[in-house]
Amino acid sequence: MLSSKLSVGIHILAALVMEPDEALTSGFIASSVNTNPVVIRRLMGLLREAGFVDSKKGVGGGWVLKLDPARITFLDVLRALEPHDEVFALHRGQINPLCPLSCNIQGALSEVYADAYEAMAAQLAQSTLAGFVATLQARIKATPPKLASTTIQKA
Repeated sequence: MLSSKLSVGIHILAALVMEPDEALTSGFIASSVNTNPVVIRRLMGLLREAGFVDSKKGVGGGWVLKLDPARITFLDVLRALEPHDEVFALHRGQINPLCPLSCNIQGALSEVYADAYEAMAAQLAQSTLAGFVATLQARIKATPPKLASTTIQKA
């Protein structure tokens, strides 16, 4: 079942795109996401396995984007962070063999859910990180100056 991993993953990657000349620490990214750095490091490991990010060690170290943001789709991020393709969880209870509804509901739901997943995947495949960041930057630019200055704060 979908968690907030996709949204947090996109937030992480957007931060890296918006600060292209710096390696960002887990602490900095965590402050932007407003979560614990451990959560960020866990997701960064998955994003690194997918080939999206890399880390630099030492002074000035942190996380950097490895790929062109125009090549990263939201579907790519979803598959990196939620690799099981089980967006909609089926109930796990025992099937009642005497109930026709119980015997057939999971198969029928699976078909509907598969169609819904395919529609969602098609939409996510059309959304790139670059396009999303351009939208974000336009919104930030339109934000009143007092709020815009607090959008991304350095730790």
